[in-house]
Amino acid sequence: MRDALLGLDVGTTSTKAVLFDLAGRELARASSNPYHNLSPQPGWVEQDPEEVWQAVVDTLQQIMQQSGDTAEIKAICMAVQSGSLLPANKAGVPVYPIITWLDGRTDQLIADWKKAGIQEKIKPINGWSLIPGLPLPTIAWLRQYNPQVFQKAEHYYSVNDFIAHRLTGESVSNPSNAGGMQLMDLHDGNWNETICELAGINSGMLSAVQPSGSIIGEISPTICNLTGLNPGVVLVNGGHDQVCTALGLGINHPGKFLLACGTAWVFTGILTSPELGELPDALGLNFHAYPERWTLSQSLGGLGASLEWWVNRAWQGVDIKASGDDVSRQDKFKAYNQELHKTEANQNLIFLPMTGGHADPATTRRGGFIGLDFTHTRAEMGRAIMEGAGYELRWALDAVRMAGQPIDCLWMVGGAAQSPIWPSILADITGLPIQIPEYDNWPALGAAILAGVGSGLFADIDSALENFRKPTREIFPNPDNKKIYESGFYHYKQLIKQRHE
Repeated sequence: MRDALLGLDVGTTSTKAVLFDLAGRELARASSNPYHNLSPQPGWVEQDPEEVWQAVVDTLQQIMQQSGDTAEIKAICMAVQSGSLLPANKAGVPVYPIITWLDGRTDQLIADWKKAGIQEKIKPINGWSLIPGLPLPTIAWLRQYNPQVFQKAEHYYSVNDFIAHRLTGESVSNPSNAGGMQLMDLHDGNWNETICELAGINSGMLSAVQPSGSIIGEISPTICNLTGLNPGVVLVNGGHDQVCTALGLGINHPGKFLLACGTAWVFTGILTSPELGELPDALGLNFHAYPERWTLSQSLGGLGASLEWWVNRAWQGVDIKASGDDVSRQDKFKAYNQELHKTEANQNLIFLPMTGGHADPATTRRGGFIGLDFTHTRAEMGRAIMEGAGYELRWALDAVRMAGQPIDCLWMVGGAAQSPIWPSILADITGLPIQIPEYDNWPALGAAILAGVGSGLFADIDSALENFRKPTREIFPNPDNKKIYESGFYHYKQLIKQRHE
């Protein structure tokens, strides 16, 4: 029987689990059904905590059924969605659903706070701009608009802390998930009483914060019996999913950046100090899961959503042979990519995003194509959407460079990384090499590394990374496209500036 490490990826939509041996090889993997998003009022997005917990139980059971007697799990670690909130009583029993980071009920409260100058007061402390859906404004909203729940709530969990409590009986958070609650002091790693008071609570109502990679405790015998886990397995403190992804990729030092490209795009870089300095206001700072490191990150908004919209509308299936009556998403993108190969870099057709956009990532507004003529094909219009995303990325990265932060390379993960052309477009526009990792569950892999370090099976993160490295392919900028995209980028910036006037 070989020693094994289990990485749990408790995401916003589902839970995944991957079991690794100490050489970094996969032994088993499992995933849950998607959670249901509940919307009792327009703009609200909640989840049932018991459904999320059951998803964790289900994936653990699947892993144990697959691995059988071939592996002994030494440690578990979690990479967990950040920014969602669960009000509970002192015993850890939920008194309200999980209010997710997608929730929009605090929009007006945040607008009022910004007018009152609160953002300028708290960002130097916690590193965050005021964002709807995150716990600080959500707790304040409950106090003001749902006093019954606010009175019942004696402890506020992130999803990470809630699952850790169910597994071990301990209410413990890690710095990055705690930072995502916006109630932390970025400089000393403690809950900040001034910001807690703004929310209407005190720090005693929050989980204890311990370093990533430290042992929280043993998985309880009840949970071992329920899931089939072997007795004695420990839970090691993890991090939120983005930082576990970065850690697993080796993005732990300045100059390396992670670009996560799903429906929304987020980039994350590394700092050796939590000082804001001259960093742009749009950037948020948080704790990394790597020792003595912090992350800078920025949401670029729903850039992936724009291409998804276009492919769904322009490739309805009249010219696609599908196996059934309905054309699948895969069929549509396959047809789109076949036509995309016939396109070239252009500077005259510009797409302005319908969701997000420079310095306005959370806003849905009207967008569209500029410079369109009768000769443009649907594939060229799709390419313009891809190029617009590249211009947004470059604009944001240029601001980071101007603040004195090095940017040497981008590691690209998510749906856009699987495109045959989009990574090349981004390399051409930004002038940066793009690394495409050939693996698909980095949060779980990063968590497994922390599990190995925390349980003493590896001396440190860097030595563990040597065992867990996965193949990557590198894409370099094409100098022939440089002049075209320099002109296109200038044109794009002018149009965006006019849009804000």
